[in-house]
Amino acid sequence: MATFRHDVLIIGSGAAGLTTALRLPDDCRIALLSKGELTSASTYYAQGGVAAVLDQEDSLESHVADTHVAGGGLCHDDAVRYTVENGPDAIRWLIDLGVDFTRLAGNNEGSLPYHLTREGGHSHRRIIHAADATGKAISGTLIGQVRKKDNVTRFEYRVAVDLILQEHNGPNGQKGKEKRCCGAYVHNIETGETDVILARAVVLATGGASKVYLYTSNPDVATGDGIAMAWRAGCRVANMEFMQFHPTCLYHPKAKSFLVTEAIRGEGGHLLLPSGERFMHRFDERGELAPRDVVARAIDHEMKRLGADCLYLDISHKPADFIIEHFPTVYAKCLQLGLDITRDPMPVVPAAHYTCGGVMINENGQTDVPGLYAIGETSFTGLHGANRMASNSLLECMVYGKASAEHIGATLAGVPEPREHKEWDESQVTDSDEDVVISHNWDELRRFMWDYVGIVRTEKRLQRAQHRVDMLKSEIAEYYSNYHISNDLLELRNLVVIAELIILSAMQRKESRGLHFMRDYPGMNDEVVDTVLTPDLN
Repeated sequence: MATFRHDVLIIGSGAAGLTTALRLPDDCRIALLSKGELTSASTYYAQGGVAAVLDQEDSLESHVADTHVAGGGLCHDDAVRYTVENGPDAIRWLIDLGVDFTRLAGNNEGSLPYHLTREGGHSHRRIIHAADATGKAISGTLIGQVRKKDNVTRFEYRVAVDLILQEHNGPNGQKGKEKRCCGAYVHNIETGETDVILARAVVLATGGASKVYLYTSNPDVATGDGIAMAWRAGCRVANMEFMQFHPTCLYHPKAKSFLVTEAIRGEGGHLLLPSGERFMHRFDERGELAPRDVVARAIDHEMKRLGADCLYLDISHKPADFIIEHFPTVYAKCLQLGLDITRDPMPVVPAAHYTCGGVMINENGQTDVPGLYAIGETSFTGLHGANRMASNSLLECMVYGKASAEHIGATLAGVPEPREHKEWDESQVTDSDEDVVISHNWDELRRFMWDYVGIVRTEKRLQRAQHRVDMLKSEIAEYYSNYHISNDLLELRNLVVIAELIILSAMQRKESRGLHFMRDYPGMNDEVVDTVLTPDLN
């Protein structure tokens, strides 16, 4: 057990956390936490790219309008405009850092020399990418830059347990006590010890919560830790009912959670029934280029109608050289599994992919709790509305990561130093001989969330899910109170919180909008409102 002191604690090593670390002043002492190696974040696995207005024929207004359409009327215009307007500068920053985006062949005077692809919901080519491994390119570059910084201490294989709150006077000695976030208890996965990390500002950049579902395109770390911790600390959350299911995750017993990039549809890929028939035109005039919620629901509908285990995505009608050049990652992965995408269609299913709701923040990334910030998929900015438009999310990480870093840098000098805090107490707990409880509850939670709170919902299904959450909560609380903690237990504890937040939010929304489709309420309400949940701390 040890206590560490830093100026800023950043929890998460994806694009949001890394951007914030790099944007903070060089004299700021930073602790950067990652559940595994620094690459163990969803960013690393992102294939598509980053959306920004970089072409002379495109416009900021067009990007804003497309985002609003995809978001089902629920996007906050101020957040959309702020993100879109700061998009080109964010891309230039990445280029200056050394991100090797795919270039255009030949002479391209008057424009950036980069290939722009198109994805569902976008009316222009505005997705800058590094082939089909953009996340890897961005993550690798940002990590490389972070490793060069002497003011960043990296804590790998660490999972945050809970936030530390202390009563202090306000910034610059303002009278009046307020509860501030002053750090976190942090569990060392390798040693089993739990340390205290104190900081004057804490940034939650822990990603989303799609591991609450049985099938997901995200890595195992996507367990909603930041959202759950913020909720327990007293932060409001919003729009948790909007979980985006990526339409095309590879369906193969050895593929686990391999996402097939949306850019394949953007470059002319066809969605096919097992019979080889195209079907998207029956659901949307944009066909395969419809937004993700439309495509995922169409695939789900056809799978259930036919009793099919999967449908197919086919780009084999394009030249083989084109496919291999544009989608080398997908091509290589499929080839390992015995599929040649230059000749064969890919079996695909929808999978949980992106958490559109999250911890409510302002334009500086500040939450309801002083000293606590939330960035990226953990947060709710109002950008995504009822459905995230493809490739807006990485942009959001960069834009709000910069905003939060600038706010922290400008205000940190006036923030009080945390007091000493009690160490983690394990004197009253024992080693468990009942770890099967954790694995069983993991399986049960993810299964009933998939069955009852998935792409299509009903009030009855939501009630059943709520009943099961109530039972799991009590079991997990008892387990947490009596036994030594582990990464699996901490993640399960957080996922149960996430499940309840999703269910409560879905129960409140008596309509179908964007990613939230209710059979009981198939139409959209005239009034457009966010679903805001406030924790009861009494």
